[in-house]
Order: sequence, then structure tokens, then C-alpha cells
Amino acid sequence: FGVRAGITGRGEDQANPFDLGLWTAAPVSAVMSRWRQFRGAFPEFSGSVMAHQVHGRRVLWHRGNQGWTIHEGADGHGTDVAGLLLLVTVADCVPIYLVAPTCGAVALLHAGWRGTAGNILAEGLVTLRRMAGVEPAGVVMHLGVAISGPRYQVGAEVVRAIGGTPVGEGPWHVDLRGTLAEQGRQLGVGEISQSSRCTASSPGEFFSHRASGGRDGRMVAYLGLPGTLVSVMADR
Repeated sequence: FGVRAGITGRGEDQANPFDLGLWTAAPVSAVMSRWRQFRGAFPEFSGSVMAHQVHGRRVLWHRGNQGWTIHEGADGHGTDVAGLLLLVTVADCVPIYLVAPTCGAVALLHAGWRGTAGNILAEGLVTLRRMAGVEPAGVVMHLGVAISGPRYQVGAEVVRAIGGTPVGEGPWHVDLRGTLAEQGRQLGVGEISQSSRCTASSPGEFFSHRASGGRDGRMVAYLGLPGTLVSVMADR
């Protein structure tokens, strides 16, 4: 679809993992060094945006920027500007990649159980419709690397919050990607896929807040329209 998309991992050096969490316990100098390395891997992007995430449903629309910008209180980003890389931090929550191929617009959302219950996916789709004129049927959605249902144990209140019914006395488990995929189908998303990779089951590859007891670092999911590629497309 002409986009650059993916997610970072723990890295090969287990003694010095590639933690990009700005609010984790890792030394600031080490984290900033990794961020310089990460940003240097995307020469086709002159700007990048992220936010201090709050497990809400606020989605920001960006018309472009230079450098690295961090916003407050948002869990999603969208743009139709080439050369702007959208970023969310995750360590079990689901990164939702939304691409509208026909109009050259993208959105990237961060969804834990609160964001899922709060319908951040619907808000992302509304934002794409309002700002780029694309209907859900024209959107391709991918649900990225996240904790899997069998490893995500929750209380009955979480099951109810995302529309389920607790059965028995527990423990209960929630499949966030499965829930988001069903939300996407009900909202009319044109194409849906999801990763089978589990953060909690692959401690050597990914960070997991749950599996580490809250001690782990953060990965960064990214999505953007490369500047050079989109310029060529626009010329056509």
C-alpha cells in the first residue's frame, strides 16, 4: 500500500534491550541514544509524532511537522502528509494500523482494554472520514503484535467493559485483537488482518508489561507515508 509500517522489538542484546519507553526506568541517556538510532533508520521521514498516552480515545490529525513532536493526552494519530511518521508505544496493548490506499491517508492507534471499550477504533475511522473523506469500506486494518487472549487474564469488570459476559468464577481472559476485529467488521472496515504474535509468550523478542510484572520497557509501533514515494504518486 505504499506505506512504511512495523514495530520495534527487544533486540538481540538481552543485557541491553532496545527499550524506547520515555517513562520507563531505563537511564535517560540510553533511551535517547536508542531514539536517535530509531529515527535515523527512517531518512524518508522528516518528522515524527507521538503522545503521552492515557488509554483514552482521542485521535489527533496532523498536517505535517519537522523533527520529533510529543503531544499530551492522546492515543491515536492520523495524517495524509507524506514524510510524517506516526508512532505509538506498546508493551501488550494493540497497535492498530489503518491505511486508506485510495486517498493516501493513514492512522495509528494504541488500544488497551480501556481504549477498546472506549471505541478508539470507531474514533479513528471517524477521523479518517472527516479529515480525508474515506469511508470504513475503503480502509485496510491490521492489528499488530500484542498480548494474546490466553495470556491476558482480567477481572470480570474488564470482560463486561468490552461487551462480553463473564462465565463461571474465573479467571477470565480477553482477546483484544479478536474484539477489535469484530468491532472493525461491525463498523464496515473493508479489510482486516491480525498478527498471531504474543508479547507475553515471547520474552526474548518483545516487551510485555504483564509478563514482567510491570518492569518491562516499551516498543514503538510506526506507520507513515514515505516522502519520496508519495511525491512520485502525487506527480502521477
